[in-house]
Amino acid sequence: MANSQSTPALDLSVVIPIYNEVENVAELHARLHAVLDNLGRSFEIIAVDDGSTDGTGDALKSLAAGDPHLKVVRFRRNFGQTAGFAAGFDLARGRTVITIDADLQNDPADIPLLLDKMAEGYDVVSGWRLHRQDPFISRRLPSMIANRLISWVTGVFLHDYGCSLKAYDWNVVKNVRLYGELHRFVPALASWMGVRVAEIPVQHYPRQRGKSKYGISRTIRVILDLLTVRFLLSYSARPMQLFGLLGLGAFGGGFVIAAYLTVIKLAFKQSIGNRPLLLLGILLIMVGIQLLTMGLLGELVVRTYHETQDKPIYVIREIIEGENQAHKEG
Repeated sequence: MANSQSTPALDLSVVIPIYNEVENVAELHARLHAVLDNLGRSFEIIAVDDGSTDGTGDALKSLAAGDPHLKVVRFRRNFGQTAGFAAGFDLARGRTVITIDADLQNDPADIPLLLDKMAEGYDVVSGWRLHRQDPFISRRLPSMIANRLISWVTGVFLHDYGCSLKAYDWNVVKNVRLYGELHRFVPALASWMGVRVAEIPVQHYPRQRGKSKYGISRTIRVILDLLTVRFLLSYSARPMQLFGLLGLGAFGGGFVIAAYLTVIKLAFKQSIGNRPLLLLGILLIMVGIQLLTMGLLGELVVRTYHETQDKPIYVIREIIEGENQAHKEG
């Protein structure tokens, strides 16, 4: 469900993807209001319940009944954190969109710092958990490796891509489409727009309640999505330039091998039928043709994509706004 609104109606939108955080949502809600109420700006809080099974949805509905600023979006099942951010971005009405985790490891008190940095003319301000309070082997070490790899591949250098505490300009979140695990790559995905990105140190606290949803296996998915990001940044609108280059390289290599073997056969009367080099040459030619074909198909897919209507990557069960007014979906 995309938001058709063309201009922001509020100053701030706070987007929170939530999955099984029933022990934390009430305190997070109170701490957010303690900060947002003192900013003197119009705001909304969009809590996206990503198919929680521990009573988080009911807790959020109770909070929304007494808070006109709170909008609760409930998914029919667990679609993942990226889908949670995507739904929040689609529904956000704020000129600046803040994202934050629901586990209370991020500090809402850092939001004014993000806004102050945004006021300097930046389009994206990312939090940097300088003193991160997570286990080193299972969380911090993989994150350090991933951050360096992401920065190198995308050309957008940040110390902490994984920090959910970020601030975005309205135009950034409305022009980035998310799927997979791409929420952490939003600054890189938005780089094609020529955005200005900044990073500031923020507080980080150890988890006190609830269970972490992240593990070392997530790093593998991040690396795979990084390949997608690299493709999207460089070749999404021109896939033939990638597949065509690889195809021509493979075809050219195979052609050179085939020409070499042809000369040996015709000029020197040597047998080539039992040479592994012959098989390699045939393989490279076939792979080259396949890659060129993939490039052509990719061009067709890209053209079709740009001519069709966007399809959301989530299904909403209901949206609850202040005074417990709900809008049913599906």
